[in-house]
Amino acid sequence: MTLTPLMSAPVVIQIHVIAALLSIVLGPVVLYRPRRDRMHRRLGHVWVTAMATVALSAMLIPSFASPFHFGILHGFAVLTCVTLVIGVRSAIRRDIAGHEAAFRSLYWNGLLIAGLFTLLPGRRINEMLFGERAQLGYLVIALGAALLIRRVARGLRSGPMQA
Repeated sequence: MTLTPLMSAPVVIQIHVIAALLSIVLGPVVLYRPRRDRMHRRLGHVWVTAMATVALSAMLIPSFASPFHFGILHGFAVLTCVTLVIGVRSAIRRDIAGHEAAFRSLYWNGLLIAGLFTLLPGRRINEMLFGERAQLGYLVIALGAALLIRRVARGLRSGPMQA
């Protein structure tokens, strides 16, 4: 593993990766600890800010798989912005169930699925993690996809999905 691909990346990519890592680490703390306390609110503000930074910085990163500037990950960025608004608005309206559903969905279905795409060969995160063994990215993507499919299947069997 080497940080060289990240350190040599444009600043917008560095900001994007740092915000994404912060979102991944803070997500479980904010989403699964007891609600309605000061720490939840403060960390929640940091998490929402980090997620907004991830989404907005993504818009400035050109797609490597498209002749146009925008690709599938830009769609995730737009969806992230919309979900952030829904989640914050739900919290303001004291719709706790809507607030939880929006942000848990954003974490599991947005952040982690989009994160799997960063492991494709040719992406900087793949270079950082796997170096010359770029094809290992496919293995990790397959394992991640299998876990997500298992999670969805479990939710379908047990009724409404609980994150």
